[in-house]
Order: sequence, then C-alpha cells, then structure tokens
Amino acid sequence: MTVKNLDDLLGEGVQGRYVLVRSDLNVPLDGDRITDDGRVRAALPTIKKLAEAGAKVVVTAHLGRPKGEPDPKYTLAPVAARLSELLGAEVALAGDLVGESAKALTGGLAEGSVVLLENVRFDARETSKDAVDRSELAAELGALVPGGAFVSDGFGVVHRKQASVYEVASVLPAYAGGLVLAELDVLKKLTDDVQRPYVVVLGGAKVSDKLGVIANLLTKVDRLLVGGGMAYTFLKAQGHEVGKSLLQADQLDQVKGFLAEAEKRGVELVLPVDVLAATGFSADAEHEVVEATAIPADREGLDIGPKTRELFAAKLVDAKTVFWNGPMGVFEFEAFAGGTRAVAEALVKSDAFTVVGGGDSAAAVRQLGLPEDGFSHISTGGGASLEYLEGKELPGVTVLEEKN
Repeated sequence: MTVKNLDDLLGEGVQGRYVLVRSDLNVPLDGDRITDDGRVRAALPTIKKLAEAGAKVVVTAHLGRPKGEPDPKYTLAPVAARLSELLGAEVALAGDLVGESAKALTGGLAEGSVVLLENVRFDARETSKDAVDRSELAAELGALVPGGAFVSDGFGVVHRKQASVYEVASVLPAYAGGLVLAELDVLKKLTDDVQRPYVVVLGGAKVSDKLGVIANLLTKVDRLLVGGGMAYTFLKAQGHEVGKSLLQADQLDQVKGFLAEAEKRGVELVLPVDVLAATGFSADAEHEVVEATAIPADREGLDIGPKTRELFAAKLVDAKTVFWNGPMGVFEFEAFAGGTRAVAEALVKSDAFTVVGGGDSAAAVRQLGLPEDGFSHISTGGGASLEYLEGKELPGVTVLEEKN
C-alpha cells in the first residue's frame, strides 16, 4: 500500500496547522465508567505526536450506535476525561459535532492543544447511505480545520464508507495514521508470505458473522480451531445433538460445505471434544463437563471443556503464525472463562507471530489480566480485520490510496 502517512505530514510541518484526526474511541462503558480503555491508549501515539509537533489537533470519533441524534448514553465525555489523563493535558470536549460549540472550541484552539468533537454518530449524515449527505457532513468537518489536514487513524472503522472515514479524505489532504499503518502491516503478514504452520482460532457466537472469512481462510490456513458458540453449529452439521446450545440451523448446509472443503484441501479443522454444559445462561448456572458429541437435551454449552483446552493448546505448539478471533466461551462469567484463558495462555507461551483479532478477544485478554506484550499484536478492529482477511476492500484505506 502506497499512501501518504503521519511521518510525511510531520515532515511537511504541522506547527500552528489544524489536523483533523479520525480515531476509534468506541470503548465499552459501565454507566460513565470505561471498562476497557485499550482503544483510547491505541489512539494516543498519533494524537500525541501531532500535539507535540505544535498542531491544533481536532479529534472525531464515535461511541456505540446512537440513532443519528444526540443521546447522553453515548456521549464521549468519559473518553475525553481518559484521554486527558493519558495525554497529561486537558482535552476539551465540544458539546456538539459541527455546531456552535465545536466552532468556538476549534476556532480558539492553541498550538499543541487537543479538542474532541462530540460523537460523530449523533449526526445521521455520518452513516447515511446517501453519499450527498455524507459529503455535506464531511465538508462541515473540513470547515472546522481551515487549511488543515486529515489523518485517518481509526482502524476499527476503515471498513465503513462513512463521512468521517471516507468522504472527509476527499475534502482535506489525507494521511494514514500510525495505528492504521501498523494494523495493515500485521494483516499483510497474515495473508502474504505467511510463516507456516498457519493456525487460525475462531470463536464467538455466530457462524454467520464469519462466513466470508472462514471460506477465504480455508484456502490459506493449515489448521482451523473452532470454539465458542459457533462450534455447536459445526457439531450439529456433523450429526451430533447440541441440546439447548446456540445453534444457527439456517447455516447448517453452509457449515457442511466448510467441513467438506477443509477435508478436500487438507486443512485440519479441529472442533471441541468436550464442553461445559450448563442448565442456563447465567454466571452461577449449574454445569458439568460432557462429551461434545453427547450434550444433554436440557443443557447448553457455555465453554470448551478441559480436554478441548489441552487439545487446542497442543494444536498451537508448532505454529509459526496464529490469528485468534472470538472467545471460546462466555468469558464474562468466571465459571465459563477457562477456555478463553487457555487459548490466550497458549498464545502467550508460543514463539509464533500471534495476532489477537480485536473485539471480544482483545477485551478478554485485558479482562483476564493477561500480559498484552505476550502477543505480537492485539488489533483494535475486529470487523475491519475480518473483512480484510475475507479479501474485501476497505473503503477507508482505498480512498487514501486513490489520493496518493
């Protein structure tokens, strides 16, 4: 990929110049408390470099899925407070996106200072399917930073054709941020000239969320380990009963096709051999270890069992490259976090190039207290990573390439 990047912009000089940065600050909240600040910390280096170089930094980002209008539940106020702490300087939060508050704060911004605009998704034009609407918002964002530049640093949104990701890159001189470049560099190592054996571990709830990526990975990997809720659709496709476990019956034919394709290509597809079968979906549900092929009719699998944990760990020992996306069970419940922990610990011990594919997997690593530096890379963009591995074009990256 040949694009202008943050270093190019810094080389041109940014002192006293406005820079609009699209970050991914979509953090999980419990009320107004951030429960995982990983994305804020990942966004910090680009913002800090620009501020230290004397730029007037204006950050735009989203949080959650508001319905195109202001919603106090999704304010970026907790993020502004955390960003201020990490930066060691106040980050003022505009009371709106492109309104009077945003204009006043950006208009009076001092060199080396940072302002955060309120949630970009409070404006319905951000996610509009109408390119004219999105272009209109992009122009208004551009007007906040006269003579400025745009840095695309929110990797978690580059797979979206949205105003603050796509159209704004046509309004302002555009550059790729350090985080976006780092993420793309890692993904290229998972697709081009991969060190083998190449093992992918997939979990999470639904097979349907990963249809494209499974189909594409079956042409590239040596081994595919499947856990989490999606494993039960695979087990059912093999003819086993899964009780009340999560099942996507409408995907059974698709999954049977995956099983056949894996066999045809010589890809080792590894499924759970035992599971923790619970009486219900709750943290304190009564549960027992059962064979994966004999889940009782009145129980549901909420985690992989001890034999499967050992099996999966053994299948990772000789790997040279590993991509992991999706927990092995309901890791939010302590009783059903063991499978996810086992996979994560196996990756920490591994000498392979190990990539945690964002989303719940990244959250699990931090929630379980595992060392983040025990992995080669923890992605900030689950959906974007999967779409790249699926072979899809990322609009937020394509637009930067087109401008080069």
